[in-house]
Amino acid sequence: MIIPWDIDVRRGSCGIYMGLALGVLFAGNVLAESFPSTAQAMKFEDFELKLPKGLDRADFYLPPDNPMSKDKVALGRTLFFDPRLSSDNTVSCVTCHSPLAAFSDKRQVSLGVGLQAGDRNAPTIINRAFSREQFWDGRAGSLEEQLKLPLINPTEMAMPSHELLVKKVADIKGYKSWFKRVFAREVNIDDLAKAIAAFERTVVSGNARYDEFKAGDQQALNEAEKRGLELFEGKARCSQCHNGPNFTDERYHNLGVDWDTVHVDLGRYNFTRKEQDIGAFKTPTLREIANTAPYMHNGTFETLEETVTLYNSGGIANPFLDVEMRRPNRTLEQMLEYYEKGKTEREPSPESELVRLDLTKQEQADLVAFLRTLSGQGWQHITPPDFFPE
Repeated sequence: MIIPWDIDVRRGSCGIYMGLALGVLFAGNVLAESFPSTAQAMKFEDFELKLPKGLDRADFYLPPDNPMSKDKVALGRTLFFDPRLSSDNTVSCVTCHSPLAAFSDKRQVSLGVGLQAGDRNAPTIINRAFSREQFWDGRAGSLEEQLKLPLINPTEMAMPSHELLVKKVADIKGYKSWFKRVFAREVNIDDLAKAIAAFERTVVSGNARYDEFKAGDQQALNEAEKRGLELFEGKARCSQCHNGPNFTDERYHNLGVDWDTVHVDLGRYNFTRKEQDIGAFKTPTLREIANTAPYMHNGTFETLEETVTLYNSGGIANPFLDVEMRRPNRTLEQMLEYYEKGKTEREPSPESELVRLDLTKQEQADLVAFLRTLSGQGWQHITPPDFFPE
């Protein structure tokens, strides 16, 4: 089945992005990519994933029951791009996670089957291998678990059930034999998710100019970007939540975003039913942040400048505003100690309690300049398959 990648299969929507002016990741089923500066390599029986500089192999999460292999990654890549995984053959994973948008979606919220709009912005899949809990609210405990849900979500890919999806895929002879070769058994939903997860774990970003600077190249950043880094780690308090190689604490925070609207998204609370999670959303990675607009869980900000303005104002007041938005600056060690002690109180936070950063216009510009240095390498070469199994 050959797909004309230069057309949109869903008129009026983001569709499937084709005709990518990118290099080649796969030659047949072989992953062949190297980076100018490589930190570490993840080696498997017949597969090697090279991690760009700045990423930490120790943080790479791989379930014991889903080892990587060339053929599994290639199968997952094909499934990722295949719109036949949806009820009307128009929506694929790439519909909402496009390589042209650093594997995110330029829309505020994505469009699924029948052009139905979702209720949250599609986050990038880049560096998902460094995170266990998935979705803005963390309701999926692994990448494999997460991948099963959009398939049967009525506003996304809208398959009536996993069973019907499995039958649909198994009825495609090319997929049936491919699954048998990779997993030594018939098509099932767990293996389908494992294959796509294996592919997604190869979509990484590192070796950014920031990483070169941290490795000792003082010329990698200009003066404005260096000032922005100093603000990021200091006055602007960004690193309290955006820390580590992937620039996320993997925790959930209430910034008050959309609290001033009629319909408030309660975030992680919808999943946990814990008061401390009301309005809390997961800290996203800042890797490739310059390429993944719009921002926040609801895609409300179109630019980094707008996003920085929100933080500079101290967020939006609400009774459950994150404690980090209302207290004096603390070190990372103090912050971790706070959470380890199980502190979860949420006192009221009127406007007077908001902790404004008081960044000047120049400081805000410097901070944005630094954020743009987090664009790196490791994903730009990924292209759609030349054909789909029949």
